[in-house]
Amino acid sequence: MDLPVRKKLPHQIPPWVEEGSFFFTTICCREKGRNQLCHDDAGQKVLSTVAYYHEHLKWHCVLFVLMPDHAHGILSFPREPGVAATIKAWKSYQKRFHGIEWQEGFFDHRLRDRFSLEEKLAYVLQNPVRKGLCARPEDWPYVYRPADRPVWLKNW
Repeated sequence: MDLPVRKKLPHQIPPWVEEGSFFFTTICCREKGRNQLCHDDAGQKVLSTVAYYHEHLKWHCVLFVLMPDHAHGILSFPREPGVAATIKAWKSYQKRFHGIEWQEGFFDHRLRDRFSLEEKLAYVLQNPVRKGLCARPEDWPYVYRPADRPVWLKNW
């Protein structure tokens, strides 16, 4: 008996979506439960490439949080090369230079309004607390928040 084949999610930005729209992304390591990302050596290297991508306009990052076996980002992407190509290149760099083993693909969800954006920001910041990794979101060291985020996001 043939098992059903999972459909792949389309990651391209549709033409009707406004340039600069934010996406909630989840990128998982290949081995669930193994800490590949949240130790000093790997964590700071990974976050430095998040900052590099932001500073070189490969994506616009509002928030990026590393968990031991996955990462969450609130990001916007230029239409070209787009979401999939940008994430693929970033993951490829992490594997090649830092030895991070990733699952194939990733999850993304377009945030359609400010309420959705604020809801996901809260979710991402609380993730380490919910998992018992720290007592308060501000105690978690594996976070990238650029200084140039919009004024209305400064509290995040």
